[in-house]
Formats: sequence, C-alpha cells, structure tokens
Amino acid sequence: MNPVNLLKSLADETRLKILLLILLEKECCVCELTCALEESQPKISRHLARLRQEGVLQDRRAGQWVYYSLASLPPWLLATLEGILSQHQEFLAETEHRLATMGDRPQRQQQCCN
Repeated sequence: MNPVNLLKSLADETRLKILLLILLEKECCVCELTCALEESQPKISRHLARLRQEGVLQDRRAGQWVYYSLASLPPWLLATLEGILSQHQEFLAETEHRLATMGDRPQRQQQCCN
C-alpha cells in the first residue's frame, strides 16, 4: 500500500464513509452503501473499485450479492479509522441512521431488489 495514494483515497468523504460503515458493519453490499450514502450505484461502485485497487477492501460473492469488507490493514490505518469513529461520531450519524432504516440483512436484501 502506497501511503500517499492511500491517504488521497481517504481524503474523499464518500470513500471515508464507505470504510467507516464497513468497519462498523463488518461487510456491506453496494445497495446498502447506495442507500446509506444516498449516492448512485455507479458512483458507489467506482469508489469501491478504487478502494479495492488500493488494497483496502476485499470482496466476496454470495449468489447475486457482492459483499465488501476491510482487507488486512496496517495497524496505523485501522487505528485511524477507529479513532475517527470514536472521536467524530457526528460524521457518520446520518449515514448510519439511513442504513439502520433498511433493517437487518434479510430485509436489506429485499429492499436492494426494489
């Protein structure tokens, strides 16, 4: 991981929120992120691709779903993300709320199909 490119990736609000949500949830699919961030699917997919390219995210397929989770991160990066979550809760509050309105994962998947 190139630290300069990595920090540039983190400097984008959407990408940072994606990482924080995935840190909280352990994994998320594109439709969950689209709903939580109120962004289009193509935009979220582009951000996910960049984070995957940087080596920050990994994905797994489960049927028609692709779930994204954090890759093995350097300790300094994980500590930074955890610090942001604990010290700046308001940064992610609305995003977390929108994700919570989707319900639990089986309900979320039904909403993703609509």
